[in-house]
Amino acid sequence: MYKYIARRILQFIPMLFLVSIIVYALAYFAPGDPLTGKMMDPNIPKDVYEERREALGLNDPIYMQYGRWLSSVSTGDLGMSMMYTGKSVADLIKARIMNTVYLSTFALFITIVISLPLGIYSARKPYSLLDYSTTTFAFLGLATPSFFAGLIAIYVFAFQLGWLPSQGTITTIGLTGFDLFIDKIKHLILPGFTLGLSSTAIYMRYMRTEMLDVMGSDFIRTARAKGLSNNSVLYKHTLRNALIPIITLLGFEFGTLLSGAVITEAIYVYPGIGTLFLTSILNRDYPIIMAINLILAVTILVGNLLADIFYAVADPRIRYD
Repeated sequence: MYKYIARRILQFIPMLFLVSIIVYALAYFAPGDPLTGKMMDPNIPKDVYEERREALGLNDPIYMQYGRWLSSVSTGDLGMSMMYTGKSVADLIKARIMNTVYLSTFALFITIVISLPLGIYSARKPYSLLDYSTTTFAFLGLATPSFFAGLIAIYVFAFQLGWLPSQGTITTIGLTGFDLFIDKIKHLILPGFTLGLSSTAIYMRYMRTEMLDVMGSDFIRTARAKGLSNNSVLYKHTLRNALIPIITLLGFEFGTLLSGAVITEAIYVYPGIGTLFLTSILNRDYPIIMAINLILAVTILVGNLLADIFYAVADPRIRYD
């Protein structure tokens, strides 16, 4: 197992290198640069902007710019922001990343807590009223865009009912202790449900389908023929085998939630790396774009590795030798 983990970690290096090349090329060939568009003051001569571009190295060929960035990142330096003058990329990400981690973790918790039990019950009681209800909810969750679901949630629960806040992470500055914790939870509920909506629908359908598939297997009929209780058959044999494809999805889920938080954070004006990423794309802030993409890539690769490890935990037949 340890050799397998070490081998997989070594494989991360060329994969991250390839991802960085693709992302840098896409950012470079996109129209504009950090000194075009809304950042340009018409009262400032164009020569000043050309000098600034030369100072930032924006006039250099792409391979030279990428080489400088790669050399800097290899030493642990993510560079300086071109949009936030005088601020390092590391400091900007550090100030926001925990908000996104809290949001993604909360959304993942909601997904697991809601989807897995409902998927299991739907499989135990197929074609029942609850099964039809969960199926309808799943299709609605898959068909509803996150930005539309977010706007509806804000209108109903924030504006009409006034139950939950519609933006930010805290209501007022100065809260401490339990009051601060409750206030942060309230600010997580709407964006968390919005972010986890489609994932909840997907997991629910997967769980139901896998449970029904495993329940029709020969070894399940054998277990029932031996006189095992329904709970023993369900949780010890059926559920354990049905969870294997779910573990695959979970391996990618956290990275997917981090990337999906871009739209959700923009809707709820949530100060996480999603809003930072969106702003950096609009302003062509290449160091921030590259740093956040690198974080997302590492998160997905590590999640995939953890999924492979959990395979062996869920299914003793799987060995990595």
